[in-house]
Amino acid sequence: MKQKTAVIDIGSNTIRLVIYDYEQDKGMKEIENIKTAARLRTYLDANGVMEREGIETLITTLHAFKEIIEYHHLTDIRIAATAAIRQAKNQLEIVKEVEETTGFRVTILSENEEAYYGYLAVVHTTPIDSAVTVDIGGGSTEVTYFENKQLKYSHSFAFGVVSLKKDFMSGEKMTAEEKQNLSRFLVQQFYLLPWLKNKNVPIIAIGGSARNIALIDQHVRNYPIAGVHQYWMTREALFTIKDELITMNRSQLEKLDGLSSDRIDIIAPSAEVFCQLYDVVQAKGFMFSRKGLRDGLMLKELMSQFDAPLDREHVFQNSLKELSFEYSVDKESAEQMMYIALELYEQLSELGFFDYREDLLLLLKRGAYLYYLGEYIDSDSVSQHTFYLIANRSIDGVLHRDRIKIAALASFKNKSTLKQFLVPFTSWFTKEEMQQMRELGALLKFAYSLNSSKRDIVKQLEVGKNDSGLTITVYATGNTLAEEYQAEKQKKHLEKSIKTTIDLVFIDIH
Repeated sequence: MKQKTAVIDIGSNTIRLVIYDYEQDKGMKEIENIKTAARLRTYLDANGVMEREGIETLITTLHAFKEIIEYHHLTDIRIAATAAIRQAKNQLEIVKEVEETTGFRVTILSENEEAYYGYLAVVHTTPIDSAVTVDIGGGSTEVTYFENKQLKYSHSFAFGVVSLKKDFMSGEKMTAEEKQNLSRFLVQQFYLLPWLKNKNVPIIAIGGSARNIALIDQHVRNYPIAGVHQYWMTREALFTIKDELITMNRSQLEKLDGLSSDRIDIIAPSAEVFCQLYDVVQAKGFMFSRKGLRDGLMLKELMSQFDAPLDREHVFQNSLKELSFEYSVDKESAEQMMYIALELYEQLSELGFFDYREDLLLLLKRGAYLYYLGEYIDSDSVSQHTFYLIANRSIDGVLHRDRIKIAALASFKNKSTLKQFLVPFTSWFTKEEMQQMRELGALLKFAYSLNSSKRDIVKQLEVGKNDSGLTITVYATGNTLAEEYQAEKQKKHLEKSIKTTIDLVFIDIH
């Protein structure tokens, strides 16, 4: 089943159109993402009525989006409005005028719905089991707490970055007194929710302000890979960024790498929200999720049609569908690679050559499935392309550190190439972890050689000790000339890794 859907998110700060393409066997892919900084929250007057200029800004934007939707011939269109329209006293008139002038029917999300859709996106696209989520919009801030992937509490605060700037910043830079007033206000608000205090779980932040904080930190650190989804920050990093942002004037902020021009005036209060929430929660870390309300709306619909389990491995598998389709991974060959690699790992572990662990087994499976993914681009430099693609491609359910481990295994060519690839990441891993990547990579390289002809003819493996080392007996259906040649050539990497010699025996069981 193929499904193409347009989602328009009418926020208090930005209005965004996202077009999704979904196929059950290939997953959900974002094919268009267009936004405008409308700042609808600024058009609410003292009585809570949206002014004419704000309504016209909304309608003009929707007309522009309508042209794009018609170009794609879409009929499945979801339009959700959040705080700015929800808080407007004339919301019914706005919705009516939008429908009359554009033909679009707008759904105004309740506070609980807005919080729920953000939570839904996070638990389906990250590996975190328990956390507090925060989504700062222009006119509201949604927080949730989920435990073992199940939503426990949610709340929507009636403040956002646009309203906080208006209430607590008189100039282009926040003064010490304004910062103190804002901090006091935020702590008071957060302490109104007993379930936020001392939770000792990560904070997962959604939305443009959090994305900018993550991008700024990446630029500061010369982060060696691309992508901010599931990017992790410590308390020290988060508070350092916040302290610097608050001291900068507009001209300094304009030169700051990672900061969008449409968030220059609101990034300081956003950072203060994250920091005050961090300390109230006594958080274990701060992570950004690129997936939020719009993705949650889509996932809710898909959950009603298809099975959508929540455990972290299914999160990864759903993302793997899209990755496999994008780079033309042959499913049967990938599964054969997994079979050979796991058989070798389990039998070598039984003989004491590997330390059998569930986390290493999972890593091996993932590396095996994606092994030499870069063949899609160029078979002559397959190792380099494989490492780059996996290292720089967002994969749901996998933190950046684990993504590099998968890239290292899936691209393994030899010890020196692995060492070269991992130069930018030496501070990320211990010596033990580096050695594990080398050992598992060598095993995968050897496993790959046992399906050289891509015919999936190896049906069984037996690993046993002999007088000088090991004997690996390979039972196959058909001529194994290609497999024998490559296995003899590549076994040296595994021999060096496990420090023993390997004799190969091939038996045709056809």
